[in-house]
Amino acid sequence: MTVQTVAVLGATGSIGASALDVIARHPQTLRAGVLAAGSNVEALLALCLRHRPEHAVIADEGGFPALREGLRAAGLPTRAHAGAAALTALAAGPECQTVVAAIVGAAGLDSTLAAAGAGKRLLLANKESLVLAGELLMATADANGARIVPIDSEHNAIFQCLPAPRPADRDGAPADRARCLPAAREDVRRIVLTASGGPFRGWTRERLAGVTPAQAVAHPKWSMGPKISVDSATLMNKGLEVIEAHHLFGLPGARIDVLVHPQSLVHSLVEFVDGSTLAQLGLPDMRTALAIGFAWPRRIESGVGGLDLLAHGRLDFEPPDLAAFPCLRLAYAALEAGGTAPAVLNAANEIAVSAFLQGRIGFLSIPALVEDALAALPPARADSLDVLREADLRARRHASAALSRHAPH
Repeated sequence: MTVQTVAVLGATGSIGASALDVIARHPQTLRAGVLAAGSNVEALLALCLRHRPEHAVIADEGGFPALREGLRAAGLPTRAHAGAAALTALAAGPECQTVVAAIVGAAGLDSTLAAAGAGKRLLLANKESLVLAGELLMATADANGARIVPIDSEHNAIFQCLPAPRPADRDGAPADRARCLPAAREDVRRIVLTASGGPFRGWTRERLAGVTPAQAVAHPKWSMGPKISVDSATLMNKGLEVIEAHHLFGLPGARIDVLVHPQSLVHSLVEFVDGSTLAQLGLPDMRTALAIGFAWPRRIESGVGGLDLLAHGRLDFEPPDLAAFPCLRLAYAALEAGGTAPAVLNAANEIAVSAFLQGRIGFLSIPALVEDALAALPPARADSLDVLREADLRARRHASAALSRHAPH
């Protein structure tokens, strides 16, 4: 039986932990060959002790000596690496067949593109790769036969509901989905992403003005890192997912809707032109999506229990409140503007969220800073990675310079 060797990029985060849990359940078919972390050497060493990968990477080069000596002291043969170049090389190299791309933020872009360029099975949990460089990433995956399986629960649900790609288009041309994403063509009327609503569902703008970082990171359904938790609280997370869905499934923003569903049991829906709607349901646990990613089109045990609808009772749905949570509106606007606008949206949001978590700005200043950056930096054609990086840098500089105007009084 062939063993699938996996690189888990972002191994010390919540998605990395879930991925390693699924891998450990299938030692005959899955093995963690590469583990990568940002700066937490101790946590990475603990994972190496448990999973015994061939390679360990710490992105912060200053952590390399501690990682190397820690591996030696533990008697592990795991090779130590450090820096972005090593991370990218391992993601593209023969050390793995599958890459879990779970590095948060723009820092995950290079390794994700490298994995796609090497034709890997790519379990994509890094939103920013699609938001910053969606066209480039998808074109790279197509050209090299990479198999992308989205790991966000919403996109994974759509992945499961859509039909498999056809071997050829109707005109006889080769199919454009070598990456093996499901086909979303003329038979799909719309897709609907669900949102839990976060910890502040139903709150007014006035009440949101006093939100603290501790409140914002306390998500009612998911266990996530602080940045993603704040994005969920502002609904920017859902806005980024709208942009992702556009690139993953080839649909315009007008055919991608959002519904607030506080139970987080229906992960997404696909409405077809004949009036049928398919939905994927399950408990809110990322291990389901990861198991799909590792084994698709087969299904394997994930460690997640079945869904007892009688125990959960009702399923509620409501429209998002764009007045109280304008980040979702801003994401739709950036998608409509196109070009570098999504990169500006993402970069400004990263600066704003970081400042909020540090107590430097208030909760409502997050969308204000993002809207200001979008207005100040008109979109340009996103025809190269250099252009996208420049847009990202300019947006970060602009948002950073504007922070002082939003400091709490």
